[in-house]
Amino acid sequence: MNEILIELYVPALGKSYDIFIPTAAKVFEIAGLVTTAVEKLADGLFLSSGAVLCGREDGRPLDVNATPAELKLRNGSQLLLI
Repeated sequence: MNEILIELYVPALGKSYDIFIPTAAKVFEIAGLVTTAVEKLADGLFLSSGAVLCGREDGRPLDVNATPAELKLRNGSQLLLI
């Protein structure tokens, strides 16, 4: 499985995380994976149900049925978790 390294900014925490995500998984699957990772890293300060991944540059939600490859995300892409 191919992966890319993204920078994930979580405004609720004011923190960024570098996270590897699979390029073949759908965005809705990735949102669940990164939400779980952030909840663990934040020691209970971040609890989310229905988190949304957005592009950091424009703030637009990513298509949940697309893959990172289809969205042309690459190493270093910056996303928001809201």
